[in-house]
Amino acid sequence: MAAPKKPAGSARVAASIPQLAWHQIRAAPVILVSGPEDFLAERASRLLRDALREQDPSLEVHDLRADAYAPGELITLASPSLFGEPRLIRIDAAATMNDAFLEEALEYIAAPADEVVVLIRHGGGVRGKKLLDAIRQGTGGGIEVVCAALTRDNDRADFAAAEFRHAGRPIAPAALRALVSAFTYDLAELAGACQQLLADTEGEITETTVEKYYGGRVEVNSFAVADAAIAGRHGEALGLLRHALATGADPVPMVAAFAMKLRTMAKVGGTRGSGGQVASQLGLAPWQVDRARRDLQGWSEEGLGRAILTVAETDAAVKGAQRDPVYALESLVRVVADRGLEL
Repeated sequence: MAAPKKPAGSARVAASIPQLAWHQIRAAPVILVSGPEDFLAERASRLLRDALREQDPSLEVHDLRADAYAPGELITLASPSLFGEPRLIRIDAAATMNDAFLEEALEYIAAPADEVVVLIRHGGGVRGKKLLDAIRQGTGGGIEVVCAALTRDNDRADFAAAEFRHAGRPIAPAALRALVSAFTYDLAELAGACQQLLADTEGEITETTVEKYYGGRVEVNSFAVADAAIAGRHGEALGLLRHALATGADPVPMVAAFAMKLRTMAKVGGTRGSGGQVASQLGLAPWQVDRARRDLQGWSEEGLGRAILTVAETDAAVKGAQRDPVYALESLVRVVADRGLEL
């Protein structure tokens, strides 16, 4: 795993607290999770939550937003409870924090509460610099978890290799290179691809396996087609589909891309609460919940149900139930782009 990189900024105060990579996160009275890579920040938050819950199942988890903070929230949640349960308070959107949060957070870190871990997520920028400097100078006895963007191929390869290593599955070096090449820009999609390979295959993951699922730009095209169709852009989705098929895309993983996104939309539809709360309930990552909520705009429950049924029919079609898998895929694009509405 690549060492954490320091966020850019010549005016940044030199840190006197430990600076850790996302996977090294541990409990501390105050944890500053900095850097632009939201996916790694969410992973770190979940690792911390799971570790604290393993230590004490009675852990209380609370989520706040620093940009919509109401005076007194932090102090109220950090105050001793009747039964003394440990608490994890996760604070998002600190890069756009309001004045009330800045003032009260500075007061809080001067005397953190016992049995409470406060995690502050700051994606970058100068807003709240006074608070960041105070934490980095040691006020509150905290740590900093640096979630730098993984822009280099070697960094993304280290990330993907760790996914397979933690699952106890070998992956051939050539397969790892091919997988990373297919997901140049989106770390979340790379992580999703790793998990799909782990779920759908057995034994060593070879270059042939990766080529079958994500050969060339196949999986990138698959998600691009699904994204365009779900957003209602029928012409764009159809054009992307035909281009993907012309460049060797396998219809099976293309249908899988639709299935993955629509199933997540169905899980998230109708839920309430923050992305972190819903993610915890559904076994998803917060970024998946946020993306699904955006994708659900314009969809009805009936339309989503019809689209999911069409995906199942198309999956069977491309696996041999029909003679023309291309027609089945084009029909799927039409149904999804029409938000599952009957024509």
